[in-house]
Amino acid sequence: MDVSGILAEHESRSKAIQVDRLIPVEHDLGVLASFDINMLDDTKLRAGQKARDNYLKGVSREGTQLLINELFSLPTTTDDDSVYASLPKTTTILPREKPIPKEKPMTRWEKFAKIKGIQNRKKSRMVFDDNQGEWRPRYGYKGVNNDDQKPWLVEVPLNADPEKDQFQARREEKKERINKNQRRQQRNLEEGAMSDKRKHPQQMRKRELQKALVLSKSSTASMGKFDEKLEGEPKIKGLKRKFDPLVAAAGKEKSKNMDILSRVAKGDTSATVLNVRKAQRAINNSKRTKK
Repeated sequence: MDVSGILAEHESRSKAIQVDRLIPVEHDLGVLASFDINMLDDTKLRAGQKARDNYLKGVSREGTQLLINELFSLPTTTDDDSVYASLPKTTTILPREKPIPKEKPMTRWEKFAKIKGIQNRKKSRMVFDDNQGEWRPRYGYKGVNNDDQKPWLVEVPLNADPEKDQFQARREEKKERINKNQRRQQRNLEEGAMSDKRKHPQQMRKRELQKALVLSKSSTASMGKFDEKLEGEPKIKGLKRKFDPLVAAAGKEKSKNMDILSRVAKGDTSATVLNVRKAQRAINNSKRTKK
């Protein structure tokens, strides 16, 4: 059987994989992009719509063919499923609206698993229940894990109080486990946030406690002056007011008074020279006392 005619017809339909360009096309395989700066043919662009579309499709196909040729020249790795090409690092700097997301810090369990070489194995969400003969969730609502927590009979331990409700004890134990997991999750979030700021979480918690203690002390009527001091309480550092001595050199007092008079003569009513509202309030109070 002669199949040369069929092969020739098939070859005539297929496009050439070798594409020639006057100016070499630049490729950035990291983002699967190619940049062709060759000029387009104006006569074909000004032709009819059908001819223009065919011309643009041909140019796009040739550019894609060049990109595919470059991808096939990359080193590859073979897997059970298929063959993969290792893309190089990108060379084109693209603008971003948002900064690149930072790598999520590892939790305590992730650090422990990395040291011990423990690998997580993904489990299916649904589990077949042999007792009920149906597929049920592994956790959550109507989950398999809730069956042992809702028994119709609970054995009372030997050293336990016989009057204590064991069903209520199991519910409280479950609630405590949930609260413990939530506290661990919050601790991991705080440690991750502090690690981004390159600060130790224990030091940050200590500073927050000291800040809360200072605020609570200052909320009393005596501003914490007569409050009982706690063990290990830090000393509160406040602002110390500085007063001029009552008796000073004559030349210094003269220069100070002349400075005040010169400012008042110029009409300077700043707070450092004259408080107008305070002076007016003092005048009004003196008038009320005279009446």
